[in-house]
Amino acid sequence: METTEGRPARLRVGVIGAGRVGSVLGVALSRAGHRVVAASAVSDASRARVEERLPGARLLEPARVAEASDLVLLTVPDDALADLVEGLAATGTDLRGKILVHASGAHGYGILAPATVVGALPLALHPAMTFTGRDEDVERLANCAFGVTAPEQLRPIAEALVVEMGAEPVWIAEEKRTLYHAALAGGANHLVTLVADSASLLTAAGVPEPARLLAPMLSAALDNALRLGIHGLSGPVLRGDAGTVAGHVEQLREHAPESVASYVELARLTADRAINAGMLKPEDAARLLDVLRR
Repeated sequence: METTEGRPARLRVGVIGAGRVGSVLGVALSRAGHRVVAASAVSDASRARVEERLPGARLLEPARVAEASDLVLLTVPDDALADLVEGLAATGTDLRGKILVHASGAHGYGILAPATVVGALPLALHPAMTFTGRDEDVERLANCAFGVTAPEQLRPIAEALVVEMGAEPVWIAEEKRTLYHAALAGGANHLVTLVADSASLLTAAGVPEPARLLAPMLSAALDNALRLGIHGLSGPVLRGDAGTVAGHVEQLREHAPESVASYVELARLTADRAINAGMLKPEDAARLLDVLRR
């Protein structure tokens, strides 16, 4: 499967699950010189993506997609991945020498074991970005990193495929894959919830366009966090302003009781991080934590 330069040969690519992620990875591999020859799609939206983004692909059943391809993208929901792999192996689909790639962040290559036993080459390539289903997803892919997990002998192929798609491979050990995914989900998914919650509270406070108020501050906070870690922290918890924090909790209880628990837990975590970093004085921390225990 490799050329003398250590790069994957031009491959016939199949996409099982041509949703938001699968269709984008198919486009990226096509741009790298590979040929998307087949795809499976269940929903009308997925069929439309195949027609628009992967025009050379034939719509086939999953087993036939695998048989027609050298590299098979298994881009189905996480909970469906194990059953798909077991089904392909159990039905006698010829997987010998075929590169099987899944894009699940939560799993390493171990979930592909039923196919590996019958000769498939397992790779876990997870693009660390969010997919909206819009056309800009394809361009964003080139600026992201992939969490790469594979058997050591397949690592060069895995990393070369990611580089060909214009992205950066980051090696994740098999046993650390779930922790890796928890970190990404906690950062990206919960960030959306926090921002949406902030916008909702600002609306309740009478702010007509919350995004205009939030965008500069949140952009600066994200930049500080990425560059400085916890040392990019600012605000009342860092200052030990227990009275201010108590006022926040009181107002949230009155106007947004569903937000109290998350505010208190995140304030506690922020205080713990600041204490451990030597940024919060013990006496200030004691007053603050007392307020957060009420």
